[in-house]
Amino acid sequence: MNWQKASTIMTGTTRSSADIDPRRKRILFRCWHRGIREMDLVLGAFADAEIETLSDIELDELERIMAEEDNDLIKWVTGEKPVPETFRDGLFPRIAAYRPDFSPLFKDDRA
Repeated sequence: MNWQKASTIMTGTTRSSADIDPRRKRILFRCWHRGIREMDLVLGAFADAEIETLSDIELDELERIMAEEDNDLIKWVTGEKPVPETFRDGLFPRIAAYRPDFSPLFKDDRA
């Protein structure tokens, strides 16, 4: 594993938030400061890469996702629990798929 990449993964963001609006800055901070480190890594890495390009609607959805319990989120990301219908087709699959080491195993109970 690339040690520079590993150190970034373990310590958090390397992205500056100085050039983004207050809402995006707040969301970026909250993505990196969760209750479970694994969710810091998933949401934080996604936010680092995508925060500037998300629409207002996507930011609203990200805030709804962040309002969920970390224990539920990590179980959805790892496939331990099925992703609720409300999050299956929106932003959540992009978030979960962003980190291959936390790749989602969406359990499809619709079949």
